[in-house]
Order: sequence, then C-alpha cells, then structure tokens
Amino acid sequence: MNVILLGAPGAGKGTAAPLLCQKLDLRHISTGNIFRDEIARKTEFGLKVQKLISEGNLVPDSMVMDIVTATLRTIRQGFLFDGFPRTVAQATELDAFLKSEGRKIDFAILIDANEDVVVRRIAGRRTCGKCGQIYNVLTGTPPKAENVCDKCGGALRHREDDTETAVRHRMVVYREQTEPLIEYYKTRTNLIAVDGTKTPAEVNGSIFEKIGVVAR
Repeated sequence: MNVILLGAPGAGKGTAAPLLCQKLDLRHISTGNIFRDEIARKTEFGLKVQKLISEGNLVPDSMVMDIVTATLRTIRQGFLFDGFPRTVAQATELDAFLKSEGRKIDFAILIDANEDVVVRRIAGRRTCGKCGQIYNVLTGTPPKAENVCDKCGGALRHREDDTETAVRHRMVVYREQTEPLIEYYKTRTNLIAVDGTKTPAEVNGSIFEKIGVVAR
C-alpha cells in the first residue's frame, strides 16, 4: 500500500504518520525530515532550504523531486508520504515516476483542520533538532521533560517558521499551491477525508476505518 497524507501545515500529518506507518508496515518518507537533516549538516542544499522555509515559502519542485525519486529508488515496500507532494506539478511528476516503476498511489488521506486550529497548534509546536520528532506544549502532546525529546534525548526547539506571521503566510501558500491537490487526487485514487481537529487516536481510528483496517 502506498499512501499520501494531505492537509494544511499543522493539520496533524506529522503526528498521524508514524502511527499509520507502524500499523500498515509502511516506510515513512518525510521531505521535512530530509530537509532538516540537510539543514543540520549545513550543506549548500540545506542552507538554501533553510532560507526558503524561514520566509514561509515552498522549496522549488526541481529540488524536491531530485530527493524524492532518489529515495523511492531505494524502497521496495509500501510507503507513506508526509509533506509531499505540495503542488500539482509535483504530484504529476510523482505519478509519472511511479508508473515507470510499476507502482501507484493507493490512498490520498486528507486531514482537515481550519486555520485558527492550525495556528494554535503550530504556536505550541516543538521539534527535536536531532531526530525530527514533534511535540506540542499547548495541545496535549508535550515531552515528558521540558525541551528534551522522549525518543532520542535531543534538544527541542521552536522553529523560526512556526511564528503566527509565518504560519498565516504558509496558509496562503497552501491554499494557492497545495490545496488543489485535493481535486487532483479525487479523480486519480481513493481520496478520504478525516476531521483533523480531533485527537490523534481519533484521527487515526477514522483513517483505519475508512481504508478498511481494524485499529489495534
């Protein structure tokens, strides 16, 4: 099974993805995690990505596709994309690449949440600088120890693109460039939508129900 998670920044894709991958035995592919690794290593690519993200802009399609296709060539099991594709152009290129490999997207899952919910969530979001694990100090998913990652012990940080101003700008970009993916996938695969304002357990329960998987 190959899955794409859709939704606005802060809708809950990063929280849902690991649980879905564990249940469905999928490889989690997060372009955000790939970018963070490049940024942490201060590569030329990473510095370019950091500047774009800090301004609330999207990374150009050409840069993203190079990383995505290179990653997919190393994976033979089912996969889940979190944070990709972000544009219809990326989705079109992805479909063409998968077709050439004899693969396809089986489900596009929309986690739907309104802008005010998204802004509140992101204001409380803290991200591990080491492994990319996400916590939230406002919405009930804080780390056990303040500013310390439960998973790897890394230091948590409030990303510079997680301010309200940056988030509002990202929502404008999302509506213009990423939201059209909903219509794109309606005609090309099994598109399901769930209420992203609910708890992570409820969101995943809805997803499992709609794709015919019994949640445990």
